Amino acid sequence: MQATLIDSREIAPGVRHFVFEARGVERFAFTPGQFVSFSGNIEGHLITRAYSIASAPCADDAAALNRFELCLNRVEGGIFSPHLFQLAPGDSVEMAPPLGTFVLREPLRDSLMIATGTGIAPFRSMLPAALKTGGPPITLLFGVRHESHLLYRIEFEAMAREFPQFRFWPTLTQPESGWSGRAGRVQAHLIEAIDSTCNTPSNLDIYLCGLKPMVDDVRRILKDMGFNRKQIRYEKYD
Repeated sequence: MQATLIDSREIAPGVRHFVFEARGVERFAFTPGQFVSFSGNIEGHLITRAYSIASAPCADDAAALNRFELCLNRVEGGIFSPHLFQLAPGDSVEMAPPLGTFVLREPLRDSLMIATGTGIAPFRSMLPAALKTGGPPITLLFGVRHESHLLYRIEFEAMAREFPQFRFWPTLTQPESGWSGRAGRVQAHLIEAIDSTCNTPSNLDIYLCGLKPMVDDVRRILKDMGFNRKQIRYEKYD
């Protein structure tokens, strides 16, 4: 299968939002939270990398049924991300069908979603499916270094206005003067987020996505707090 680039744009320093079209299929079917794997011959080596889909499945626009979106940062010294950043509209890349089990549990319960950096991508895919009128409480705790890297901030703030059960909590580890929101790592706000999302921790599902150190640390904290491993779903990046 091939994916053809339709458009890309910078949404933060070193971070781009990509729109791809899957060739050869009328509808690109996937479950929110899943990933795609891209492959290419880079400097004589076959390289494969997995990327979380950053969009919800398209259900309405017939012209976009086979489109999907990614959110990628350019990795310094990386092999594949610089190649993707150099693509122009119309260029194609080899792609495997969507895979992954980092998806919403059914039935949906009280949920805490924790992301750092481009780990926000699968949650941008999940939330349109999760947020329904009268649905269970959901908190998105999103940690980045700088305010300029609060990816898709306007969208999440709009969701919070539309759905009273949804809370968007951004936190910065390197806030500049004038920032009045939360500061520090996501771990510093974990207990507050749990208490604000649910009354009974045993009824809470927690989703984690980001770099390995954050995911491993939060999992350790949750285990020490008595959370069952079945309540925690995660995806981590190297």
